[in-house]
Amino acid sequence: MDGIVVAFFVPTVVFIIVVLPFWLFMHYRTKQRAESSLSQAERDDLHLLLGNAERMIERIDTLEAILDEESPGWRKRMADEAIS
Repeated sequence: MDGIVVAFFVPTVVFIIVVLPFWLFMHYRTKQRAESSLSQAERDDLHLLLGNAERMIERIDTLEAILDEESPGWRKRMADEAIS
């Protein structure tokens, strides 16, 4: 009877001390890597937002060019207002 207990006890202790921590570490490491990468839907959203940002930059550049032409000192006035 003691031999059967030892036969199950020793491998169980070895498993808990050696294998289980390594297994848990690898499991959560793999899980973290999977969560840190973007899904296809998130990539699509990111490309959509990038396109929107590029169009906004073009619009801002156009508006600034119009303001530069119609009101040459607007940048200085805006800087002065931001300071005060």
